[in-house]
Amino acid sequence: IFHLFLHTRKKMGLLLLLIICQCAINSIQTHSVSKPNIILLMADDLGIGDLGCYGNRTLRTPNIDRLAEEGVTLTQHIAASPLCTPSRAAFLTGRYPIRSGMAAFSRVGVFLFSASSGGLSSEEITFSKLLKEKGYATALIGKWHLGMNCESSNDFCHHPLSHGFDYFYGLPVTNFRDCKPGQGSVFLKGVQKDLVIPIQIAGIALVSLAIVQYIGLLKVPFQALGYFLLIIAILLLVLIFFFYHFRHLNCFLMRDHQIIQQPLSYENLTQRLTKEAMQFIGRNTDTPFLLVLSYLHVHTALYASENFKGKSKHGLYGDAVEEMDWSVGQILDVLEKHNLSDKTLVYFTSDQGAHVEEISSTGEVHGGYNGIYKGGKSTNWEGGIRVPGLLRWPGVVQAGASIDEPTSNMDIFPTIVKLADAQLPSDRIIDGHDLLPLLQGKVTRSEHKFLFHYCNAYLNAVRWHPGNSESVWKVFFFTPNFSPEGSNGCYDSHVCFCHGGFVTRHDPPLLFDLSRDPEEKVPLTPETESHFHEVLRVVRQAVDNHTRSLHAVPNQLSWNNLLWKPWLQLCCSSFFQSCYCDYESEGSPLQVHLG
Repeated sequence: IFHLFLHTRKKMGLLLLLIICQCAINSIQTHSVSKPNIILLMADDLGIGDLGCYGNRTLRTPNIDRLAEEGVTLTQHIAASPLCTPSRAAFLTGRYPIRSGMAAFSRVGVFLFSASSGGLSSEEITFSKLLKEKGYATALIGKWHLGMNCESSNDFCHHPLSHGFDYFYGLPVTNFRDCKPGQGSVFLKGVQKDLVIPIQIAGIALVSLAIVQYIGLLKVPFQALGYFLLIIAILLLVLIFFFYHFRHLNCFLMRDHQIIQQPLSYENLTQRLTKEAMQFIGRNTDTPFLLVLSYLHVHTALYASENFKGKSKHGLYGDAVEEMDWSVGQILDVLEKHNLSDKTLVYFTSDQGAHVEEISSTGEVHGGYNGIYKGGKSTNWEGGIRVPGLLRWPGVVQAGASIDEPTSNMDIFPTIVKLADAQLPSDRIIDGHDLLPLLQGKVTRSEHKFLFHYCNAYLNAVRWHPGNSESVWKVFFFTPNFSPEGSNGCYDSHVCFCHGGFVTRHDPPLLFDLSRDPEEKVPLTPETESHFHEVLRVVRQAVDNHTRSLHAVPNQLSWNNLLWKPWLQLCCSSFFQSCYCDYESEGSPLQVHLG
């Protein structure tokens, strides 16, 4: 009996030890996929064909390629919009931009001025808000482009700090050619074109009034004529003042709510952004953090520091890509330095495809390469919306894997919200889906049965990936009119537009199977595709269901919200001093002066 007791006791001890070990393993596994650090790296206007991991053999991107080698490459990763502002709104909220009012019904689909009143509504829930509530330190470094103020120059209703970020260092709007002397203007050509007719009308009206006044057919009070001339003169003076001072008024660097450099200096700018990101990581080694590093590269105006200028095989554009790759390497190195690599999910993408129409005044190509894909930025051809999608998390996601399922930049929202142990909002539709099961190989099919492609606020195309088929059907209701005809973009207008005479509508819609024709070269017909009518029927039903899920919201990109409003203008000195300051170089503190 005594020996039996000892034997039983020994077996019970071993069983208890095994249970303890298993609990410890489970605890480690749970910890490894719960509340990791999150780093989201977003390029601007980068083509999917610009990276080595997506087939480029002439640009050197070893650090970005390293993310692909050590993580997952998404080969059908889709931006929710082919323009900066709506794409970034969708990225932050996990929702189509039409749901948040961040999709324009007018020609202009992005914010152009720092003193516009539109922006990402405070009613929207961003992943940064949810992660902050869960104890994450949160920072946005780089480009914002989602608005600044609503009613006064210091309400900061659309500012990153009002959307869940603890820290902001970057540009409130975006990087324009107009921000860098000698790089031309994105506005001048359009302004000249749009002002010709109004000026001609005003001139003809004045001459006509003078003639009828002279011959006595009509008596026009000189006072009324004087007021008319005064109004015209004031409007012209405001336009001249604004565009002459555009760089000072719209191209400036902020830290939190303070302007620290106005206008922006491009000298070592990528190094400064990278340093800020590395310091943020260093300050938060003992707490979970969310870092969004939103590069200015490779939106024009292009720039590169002396260490990279003239070093690539693709001019200034290639120099900028390779400098951005260097920055990614610095971020990965600082994670290793602090032993954070295994605790950090790193994501790299672009807000949309390359801007193929970008050509400098000297004829140098300043736009990127979209690989085999048609079109580019501002279009829903694959070149405009199929973007890099790289995710690395050692020990958690597959290393060196490639996934060709449809995914979206909206998927980042539910993915990281769940990883942070936060709850997805239950009072609104979230269009993104959790990527982790796909990244870990637990499932092989994307949850995106349909993806809806908007050109501004107009439903342009629909992608359908049936669950029982390898086909990826894409239906176009209208397509942009490339100019000149036969080209791969809208070179005459610099970007493609979404309505009126700028597009061709299709009835029946154009149909492609991207699994067989990723270049979208040959539209299918009832004669060449037996499922033609069935596909259109299913897609139309999906459009009906999707449309019914939309609710009216304030249009943040209306003309009223887009226009420059002087009372919203941030200025670090005064208008009389051209809003000039450089506290970034001097290193002294600054309170924003409200001009």
